[in-house]
Amino acid sequence: MATRRLVEVYLDLLSQPCRAVHILLNCTGIPHTVRTVALRRGENRTPDFTKLNPMQKVPVMVDNGFVLTESDAILKYLATKYNIPQHWYPQQLEKRARVDEYTAWHHTNTRPHAAKVFILEVLLPAQLSSPVDEVRLIRALSELDDTLDKLESMFLRRQPFLCGDDITVADLLAVCELMQPLGGGRDVLQQRPQLQRWRSRVQEAVGDSFDKAHAVLYAIRDRRKAKL
Repeated sequence: MATRRLVEVYLDLLSQPCRAVHILLNCTGIPHTVRTVALRRGENRTPDFTKLNPMQKVPVMVDNGFVLTESDAILKYLATKYNIPQHWYPQQLEKRARVDEYTAWHHTNTRPHAAKVFILEVLLPAQLSSPVDEVRLIRALSELDDTLDKLESMFLRRQPFLCGDDITVADLLAVCELMQPLGGGRDVLQQRPQLQRWRSRVQEAVGDSFDKAHAVLYAIRDRRKAKL
């Protein structure tokens, strides 16, 4: 009988979707092995990694020879296949549809709008040795504000998590994106008490998996603070 291999995940924890996968694996106890792919060093463009994922992006999951890309697909695969609490990706049709509804919306709203703030405030100035483009940053913050309004009014409303009474993979995807601007010292939820309470509930639900996944981001924030 062939020995089943552990799930392998290829991650860079500066990547928001990678952190979501990392948190789910750790807080649910799915046995796995992490293979670090340092994007800043171009390790995603090596021949071996390109063979694994021709799109040269992380995360990538390999489960007993089955290769899967895209964080949304990976999270739902893991939640469906492994013996973890059903609330992560419910089997009940309407509840599952709510998760799918958010994750479909996420990729053209929460993800690009939060990421753009981090790119403008941290990545581009570091790469180009140039000051922050304040005009573009103000525009990006305005777009993110519109997204935060919708998160509150469309998804959270009066429920504790984005898709209902229990945490789901949707909350992991969202919270990891909204944490990203913290790398530049910006807490985008600072003036949003409803979303702050939601973030605290997510942190409480996943325990120390949250801070472990975000350690790289915290280190970037702290290094920037030290330079000021």
